[in-house]
Amino acid sequence: MTTATLPDWSALQPGDALPPLELAPISRLDLALYCGASGDHNPIHVDIDFAKSAGMPDVFAHGMLSAAWLARLLSNWVPQTAIRSLDVRFAALTQVGERIRCTGTVGEKFEHEGRRSVRLKIATANADGGIKLSGEALVAWP
Repeated sequence: MTTATLPDWSALQPGDALPPLELAPISRLDLALYCGASGDHNPIHVDIDFAKSAGMPDVFAHGMLSAAWLARLLSNWVPQTAIRSLDVRFAALTQVGERIRCTGTVGEKFEHEGRRSVRLKIATANADGGIKLSGEALVAWP
């Protein structure tokens, strides 16, 4: 794994796209592993009988797992220390078997208190373009 380096701030423009993060189809194993890693053992994410008793057709991914994918999108683009904030809004459930694509674009470029910064528009979507999470991130240069 390589460490991301900060892109040239002066070359960034609103609308510029981050390299997308393409994920393999979500599996039940992914959900079980996330349960263990996060400590979130809500059965609606791993127990199909429980999910069906709650009116769902199947288990579905943790919302915070989707947020983690967006954090990975960012840390693939810049060092983690440059990320100042990550704000997300959950829009739809991520189902087992869906292939998720994480994207980001530069929304605003500015300087604040002597720091060069960009505000990014970020999202996860399935192969049909259905938005699962959307939000913003703030990245600052030293």
